Amino acid sequence: MREVQVLQATKTAPNSRGRNSNYAVQIDRIRVAAYCRVSTDGDEQLGSFESQKLYYEEKIRKNKEWAMAGIFADEAITGTKIDKREGFQEMIRKCLNGEIDMILTKSISRFSRNTPDTIKYVRMLRDKNIAIMFEKENINTLDMNGEMLLTILSSLAQEEVESLSSNVKMGLQMKMKRGELVGFNGCFGYDYHQDTKTITVNETEAETVRLIYDMYLQGNGCGTIAKRLVELGIKNKRGTVEWHDHGVMGMIKNEKYKGDVLLGKTFTVDPISKRRLANMGEENQYYIRDHHEAIVSREIWDKAEEIRLKRAKPKLMQTTGNRERYTRQFTFSSMLECGYCGHKLSRRTRHQTTTTKKPVWQCMNATKNGIDNCPNCKAVDEVIIENAFLEAFRLLADSFDDVLQSVLNTIEDILKDDTELKRVKQLEKDISTIESKKSRLTDLLIDGKIEQEDYDEKKLSFQRKLHKITEEKAYLEENIGQQKNISRRMSQLRQTLENENALDEFDRIVFESIVEKVIVGGYDAEGNPTPYKLTFVLKCNQTLKVDNAKADYRANQKGKKVS
Repeated sequence: MREVQVLQATKTAPNSRGRNSNYAVQIDRIRVAAYCRVSTDGDEQLGSFESQKLYYEEKIRKNKEWAMAGIFADEAITGTKIDKREGFQEMIRKCLNGEIDMILTKSISRFSRNTPDTIKYVRMLRDKNIAIMFEKENINTLDMNGEMLLTILSSLAQEEVESLSSNVKMGLQMKMKRGELVGFNGCFGYDYHQDTKTITVNETEAETVRLIYDMYLQGNGCGTIAKRLVELGIKNKRGTVEWHDHGVMGMIKNEKYKGDVLLGKTFTVDPISKRRLANMGEENQYYIRDHHEAIVSREIWDKAEEIRLKRAKPKLMQTTGNRERYTRQFTFSSMLECGYCGHKLSRRTRHQTTTTKKPVWQCMNATKNGIDNCPNCKAVDEVIIENAFLEAFRLLADSFDDVLQSVLNTIEDILKDDTELKRVKQLEKDISTIESKKSRLTDLLIDGKIEQEDYDEKKLSFQRKLHKITEEKAYLEENIGQQKNISRRMSQLRQTLENENALDEFDRIVFESIVEKVIVGGYDAEGNPTPYKLTFVLKCNQTLKVDNAKADYRANQKGKKVS
């Protein structure tokens, strides 16, 4: 066996600098930094910001083997979020730059209350041979057993945060149950009084709120309303003349304007990340009627809500196979796709004369972000698209071949699908079940077997479920009615095509029955952009192309004049 000579270590290098150099670096004194943090102004002695700084300055000065490398501190910042602590981040940067050999800190909870972050930085600095001394726990992270002990103690610190968060959450829920405003800093139209935790109407702002509701009930969209408010020079809550459609929509949906309040709209996912999410039923919510003075009447608010839900209907979808079908206000909404950038086209209105208007469709990328973002696109008149579809349809009618038969078969298969009808029947059962539960709940209240607060909470939950189910049922029933109408029209369509009779005018139902989407714009054989080239993608994955829809439309109009 070979003899192995052990070369005993003679010193512990406080820093990794010079490890890859050809010469040794002699460090006479260890460069020591301290990290301090306080969360409140009420901590005493070492717990206070200034006291900790003075303590470590004196401690480092007294040790002849140490040299001051800086006091890093963060004041009144949460211990769970290291990325918000500038002093901490500056200290870590200096460590990684080789300017610090050791860090002193009072305890693990002062360093970080988040276990993963604590371990991350301990290991990072340990790889650089930089020690962290936790005084309260008497841990040196360069010791072999230090990291294991650190993990245990740091976990306890994190549990303390989570326990505190749980207690805070419980306290907030109790406040909400009593009807107290929680996490509310006021909204446009109301003034919030911190001392009494109440809100009162700000009459100047309230006039604007009423104007918004009036305009909305008159049929104006949120974008139009926002633009009008800017034109009128009306200031928002921040005192600036700046309004946006999403802000107006938020006001239309806000139940506070009819005098009610819904508490618990959001909730904290976990106490470490402090991330909040919209409460979709994960936590209890509390709805209080007539909580404060209303700005608009219940009738006005309910009418606005009815309009909002109707307008939101296009966002509801029913999936059949891989296709999502939408109820759209305009025929071509969500159906037109830019052939150059892939964005959807939006509908706009242009003035032909002072008294007449015409609808056109243009790439949303160009209209929102500037024409430079999609330079080849053009605004296409709606009548040009309709005329192009008639031309494409005539191509189908000219030859009743396998392609057309495939289209019709695809549509008929969709119409035979009874998934929606089965879903409606299931929803009817669900509605009956909820109504029975509501009735039993009322009986429990009358018999004194349930408290009023519990009754209100459960009743609100039932009402929300019922509203959601009823809304889905209404949508499906409307969709089923449309499908029956389409089925009837398809029978007429088949007969029309077999008799070789083409459509005389644009038919929305026929269009939606056949077309999956329309690609607007493309290139010719030489690679030149042709913005009026329309490609109709059919539901059977076949395509029909109209190379120059604008020219075809003009020729068609001239032909009508001649005849």
